[in-house]
Amino acid sequence: MTEPQHPELVPLSIHDMTVAYQRRPVIWDIDFDAPAGSLIAIVGPNGAGKSTLIKASLDLVPKVSGDVLVFGEPYRAQRGRVAYVPQRSSVDWDFPVSALDVAAMGLYRHIGWFRPVTRRYRQEALAALDRVGMADFANRQISHLSGGQQQRVFLARALAQNADLYLMDEPFAGVDATTERAIVGILQELRASGRTALVVHHDLQTAPEYFDHVVLLNMRLVASGPMETAFTQENLRRTFGGKLPLLDQVGNRMAGGERT
Repeated sequence: MTEPQHPELVPLSIHDMTVAYQRRPVIWDIDFDAPAGSLIAIVGPNGAGKSTLIKASLDLVPKVSGDVLVFGEPYRAQRGRVAYVPQRSSVDWDFPVSALDVAAMGLYRHIGWFRPVTRRYRQEALAALDRVGMADFANRQISHLSGGQQQRVFLARALAQNADLYLMDEPFAGVDATTERAIVGILQELRASGRTALVVHHDLQTAPEYFDHVVLLNMRLVASGPMETAFTQENLRRTFGGKLPLLDQVGNRMAGGERT
């Protein structure tokens, strides 16, 4: 039997969490502990509550019931240890800021709000942009960047925070192959340094390749655990209702051990 982790060592612990919009439940009775130092895919059909799970964990939407602890404490007490990459569609890309300005936002807990960004912090923000291949676009206004470039800039903002827990809402949605490779590379770097990332992900074929663990969600938690044991044909059918022809292909891949 696996020894239970001490609460302060669990990056994200969700207990009995229910969220409702206009009295209509969106996710019910979620219990989940994120294993430290792992890459975790949150997978489920449209409307399953994947984004809501992340937002409720960050206190961005109210919970009807339940508790969320980040390294053993409420999120507000551990805010500095958490980085969030929102859906690209939720961002106002016409806001007049440069890529470097956005990356520097990840340093505001060090800089202080409404204080000038000093040379030191500009260099740190530039280094974060460089990690995602966007240093050459540092002075470009974000509205003039492609969708993939915009996503990489927001990833740089999260990296600049030097967080221990990363929550990412569909970072691969609508991006080009170059950006996808960049995101995968960053995720692997985070795991190698002992960080934890929970990522809303839609591509069932790449999920076993990119991630170690999975949370299968359809309003309720269907299954969670290591890819090898939780990302099964049966669990996928329970999650998606057997409606996707791709399920057989994915299940066969996992059964054959085709992970890279």
